[in-house]
Amino acid sequence: MTDELFAPVSHGRTADEIVFQIERLILNGVLRDGERLPGERELAQKFEISRPILREALKELENRELLVSRHGGGTYVADVVGQIFSRPLVELIRRHGQAVRDYLEYRRQLEGLTAELAARRATETDKELIRRIIERMRDAHREGRFEEELASDVEFHNAIGDAAHNIILMHTLRACYRLLSDGIFYNRRVIFTIAGAHHAVMQQHENIAQAILTSDPAEARHAAEAHIDFISRVTDEAVRAGEWDRIAQLRLTQKKA
Repeated sequence: MTDELFAPVSHGRTADEIVFQIERLILNGVLRDGERLPGERELAQKFEISRPILREALKELENRELLVSRHGGGTYVADVVGQIFSRPLVELIRRHGQAVRDYLEYRRQLEGLTAELAARRATETDKELIRRIIERMRDAHREGRFEEELASDVEFHNAIGDAAHNIILMHTLRACYRLLSDGIFYNRRVIFTIAGAHHAVMQQHENIAQAILTSDPAEARHAAEAHIDFISRVTDEAVRAGEWDRIAQLRLTQKKA
């Protein structure tokens, strides 16, 4: 957190102003789930208010379920993104794979729009963050640090969501990528069992980044949609290959018997 994150409030010095300011930071994704706020004394100094007024504001934010206090452990931003689906529905999706196609169809439309908006709206700060992430992803890909590459993948798509500067899209995407990180719809590792898929996905990320960095909305949308089209194809291939291997194993077992 920077010193500029929390600005001194106006002369009214009311708790409502503190509530509004912190709400805006959460809404705009500046304060994220699980992030710890500064201690009470430091925070009161930043806002230039008394500690009783600060406590009143923090209590109201807790009542609104935007902050959580941990006894002896400070105050944290609540899990405002949460799960996009209930647990019973998640388990249902796990048991019935046709939901994967619907998920990818949904992502294709969402990410095409998001990439287009990011190419139109990304600030120099947004672009610098995207450059750093794609460089980390490129290094991890080249050096075979697979888990780090997967983590950068989600971070990359979240950064594009932030660069679109649409708070509804941003929070929707964060919930969507949480499911992806948890492997709810499909295991991203599986698609890399298809020959050439790993390198192709890296190139697709490069294409998306380049279109955003050069402020080309049409190409950004096209690159994002092409990426999801590719994921859809190789996911189907991986599923078929896995089923074919299962049948081959059964045949071999039967022949031995």
